Amino acid sequence: MDEKPGPVLACFAHPDDMEISAGGTLSRWADEGRAVHLLILTNGDKGSNDAAHEPAVLARMRAEETERAAGVLGFASHAILGNPDGELANSKVAREPVVRRIREVKPETVVTSDPTAVFFEDRYYNHADHRAAGALTLDAVFPGAGNPHFFPEHLREGLEAWQVNDVWLGWSLEPNHREDVTERMDRKLAALHEHKSQLEMFGYFEDWVREDAERIGRVIGVRYGEAFRVLDLE
Repeated sequence: MDEKPGPVLACFAHPDDMEISAGGTLSRWADEGRAVHLLILTNGDKGSNDAAHEPAVLARMRAEETERAAGVLGFASHAILGNPDGELANSKVAREPVVRRIREVKPETVVTSDPTAVFFEDRYYNHADHRAAGALTLDAVFPGAGNPHFFPEHLREGLEAWQVNDVWLGWSLEPNHREDVTERMDRKLAALHEHKSQLEMFGYFEDWVREDAERIGRVIGVRYGEAFRVLDLE
């Protein structure tokens, strides 16, 4: 891949989605000096199967976990929007803060989830928030952030329109690129472990994350990999 040296914006639906999908690749870019910024689109207030968890308390816990995980991976910034978990929709209202963040960060690369990935064999179908996050982010990149007629109030605030060079879609059923994350697998899992509110399910997550990384890695002859559908928009 002809990788760019500039800033990166990762947009995912929930706290911990980024780590599972792209934590190894994003941590490499951060290590190489790229400013990696994280934007989580929901507040994660329903991220538990325990009815005793108060949604507002859970949202605060997950914000703290996201901060710690971003620190493990060496990110330049992180932010969480206030959309309720499970209610994310690709609307103008939801796109506005994503377009704004693109114009603020001026990323060369945007990373998100593939909105076309719905059915994973016969064992899982993709969370609606994951699909909405990918569609919303793609529409925020193009035509949103690059066209000054979308959200012109940003321009009046001094934010210029911005063209993103490439988009990397994780969790894709049609990947065209695989990254070797063998040297960063421990850090990827360490960041995932910071999401302590999710530890009731983490045994499954850790097993699945390793198995999936091994499956991807075999395609390119390495121990662990991450897969993406990369779109070159230049």
